[in-house]
Amino acid sequence: MAHLCGLCLALRGDHGQFARVVTNYDGLLISVLTEAQADRVPADGWRRTAGPCPLRGMRTASVAQGEGARLAAAVSLVLASAKVRDHVADGDGLVARRPVAFAARRVAASWGRAGERGGAAVGFDTGVLVDAVERQVGIETLAGPGTPLCAVTEPTETATAAAFAHTAVLAGRPGNAAPLAEAGRLFGRLAHLLDAVEDRESDAAAGAWNPLTATGTPLTEARRLADDALHGIRLALRDMEFVDGRLAHLLLAHELERSVDRAFGTQSCGHAHAPEGAFGPPTGPYAPQGPVDPHAPGHPYAPGNPHGGNPFGGEPPRPGKRGFWAGCAVALGLCCTCRACCADEFEGPWSRKKREGWCRDGCDGCDCCCDGCQCCECCECCSCDC
Repeated sequence: MAHLCGLCLALRGDHGQFARVVTNYDGLLISVLTEAQADRVPADGWRRTAGPCPLRGMRTASVAQGEGARLAAAVSLVLASAKVRDHVADGDGLVARRPVAFAARRVAASWGRAGERGGAAVGFDTGVLVDAVERQVGIETLAGPGTPLCAVTEPTETATAAAFAHTAVLAGRPGNAAPLAEAGRLFGRLAHLLDAVEDRESDAAAGAWNPLTATGTPLTEARRLADDALHGIRLALRDMEFVDGRLAHLLLAHELERSVDRAFGTQSCGHAHAPEGAFGPPTGPYAPQGPVDPHAPGHPYAPGNPHGGNPFGGEPPRPGKRGFWAGCAVALGLCCTCRACCADEFEGPWSRKKREGWCRDGCDGCDCCCDGCQCCECCECCSCDC
């Protein structure tokens, strides 16, 4: 929460009140990684006390500050700018109307310039992010059945690798740059994969482009790539030198694994007995059972399936994503009613995915293998290989 609030306040402080709408969970990792590596404390410290906020139930809080939060803000703005331009190009939702599209383009351009200035202030060239976003459009246009999925995720991987690696520069640990770039590359791949898996049905219903559908990649292959990315991130973490890497490890090793389990509808600890260098073949409902015809009557995704294309028991498809401006309105409602902070569960304003309330469990630590362990101390009492 300190890093999430720090990102939000860095956006407001450097780029204005409206920029706070681009606050996101992925961006806070940059702030976490910078602080985890730094052995010197800035003159004004790594924390400051922030005033009351509706998202915290009008409570004050200790929040992160410094170059890590400012880098996270710059990256978030550049990527949000690209996302808005993508919505305008696709004619999604409200931005399909010309007046709204015109306003959205102006907002995107403003955010892009602000992100560039913010990146320059901490020595980061945001051009690599802009280049990756521009290449993404061309890659998606050319992708078709048989295109390797990693070719589609490559621009995202390149952008996140650059952002992760720059945290080593900010923290004064150049030796961490290479493993951080590798972790960032794999994190980008994983983020792209999980979005594709979670949006597969809604994209099909809306006729939207989805990398899994476009490339003909089965879920078994997507799960294999996700597991390999998880393992690669853990190996990269071993090669990094941290002053206090517990939170970074918790987020990148454990929470990512929980995200994969949620996306693929599986539950497992995932730490025990993984072979060195690979996770081995996928298990559970995504394990390959020999050649399978996806159009066969018994296949969970076959036409006419009684579950409506959902292999997990007939749960109806999620509603489609909201447009940019409609999502902003919902986000404002969540802020004003404190639901994002205090509710057990709320619906994401843009994605409409179910999210847990930010303060639902406080610091819930790591519950993957033993009761009562805090943060990543569980690695001392279970067979976690990371």
